[in-house]
Amino acid sequence: MRRPILAGNWKMNKTVQEAIALVHEMKAGLEAVEIIDRVLCPPFVAVSSVSEMLKDSQIAVGAQNMYWENQGAFTGEISPLMLKDICEYVIIGHSERRQYFGETDETVNKKVKAALSHGLKPIVCVGENLEQNEARQTHALISGQVRLGLEGLTASQVSGLVIAYEPIWAIGTGRAATPEIAGEVIGTSIRKVIAELYDAATAEAIRVQYGGSVTSANIAEFMAHPDVDGGLVGGASLKPAEFVSIVELSAKAKGL
Repeated sequence: MRRPILAGNWKMNKTVQEAIALVHEMKAGLEAVEIIDRVLCPPFVAVSSVSEMLKDSQIAVGAQNMYWENQGAFTGEISPLMLKDICEYVIIGHSERRQYFGETDETVNKKVKAALSHGLKPIVCVGENLEQNEARQTHALISGQVRLGLEGLTASQVSGLVIAYEPIWAIGTGRAATPEIAGEVIGTSIRKVIAELYDAATAEAIRVQYGGSVTSANIAEFMAHPDVDGGLVGGASLKPAEFVSIVELSAKAKGL
């Protein structure tokens, strides 16, 4: 059985002191659910402080983005060298990065390779918008994002990745996809494509999260689906009791 993974993406929220306070509120509750991988992804300015707070725990820390070069004249960017000693995971290709900051499948691929070369674990995001969904372009789009985003990687590298399927039309809208819809996309447009690119074992090994208006009210339904291995949680991860509840309910839904 794939080990479930819940990641909280705080996006552009919380100052350093607010981040410290948030972790303080949820740390004990998260530590109690050891059978699930728990990841907190604060803004860059708070990654080091949060990492220091969690250094003696099993709760991991992730960054929300990174650049693919190690160093250089790239004003405002953060390199994998700057992250590898203070966090374990990094979110790559989030829909908001694609929508607002020009992220492409090609840049996602560069970032994934750079992260892996420095021992960081990428959470690679894929997803379609409402227009694409209604035009029945979901499979073509998601499978294309998977193929291009993972291009040039070995089966061993891919099996250690996390992919997050986030239907853009469900992010922050309150319109979560159904577990059946999410499971169908994950099974057909992600796992099946990975099996074609590599092999069935790699497709079975990779962990895939669902992201998009995840709450304590719907997480159990998603986690009950055999193809859903976790959640990439946005707004709900900023509420300590809610995020702890999401993690607890996920463990219960998986029978752990």
